[in-house]
Amino acid sequence: VQLQASGGGLVQTGGSLRLSCAASGRTFSHYAMGWFRQAPGNDREFVGAISWSGGAAYYADSVKGRFTISRDNAKNTVYLQINSLKPEDTAVYYCGARWGFDGWLGNKLNEFAYWGQGTLVTVSS
Repeated sequence: VQLQASGGGLVQTGGSLRLSCAASGRTFSHYAMGWFRQAPGNDREFVGAISWSGGAAYYADSVKGRFTISRDNAKNTVYLQINSLKPEDTAVYYCGARWGFDGWLGNKLNEFAYWGQGTLVTVSS
């Protein structure tokens, strides 16, 4: 699976962004999708994940209530809606894909086999 993330940019505190991750190369609906982020000087951390069907999703506690993951299997795209942005949300955001039929969405880096290149989100205070 080839993944291409987009939608990042510079936004003020309290603003919103919608990130996209377009997939190609394999059957997108066979894969659970995850979002991770990496702030400068930090390790890449889990943000959230969504099942192959879109019927289940879960989030890191730090973003719960502000971030929403959705997907459109007809468009081979997964989205990350980010609301009420904070300066600490500044990071490069990555999407990842993992096989979707093992009953686990994934929340660790090594559980995702495919990665996009990342898109930078900068939140100004």
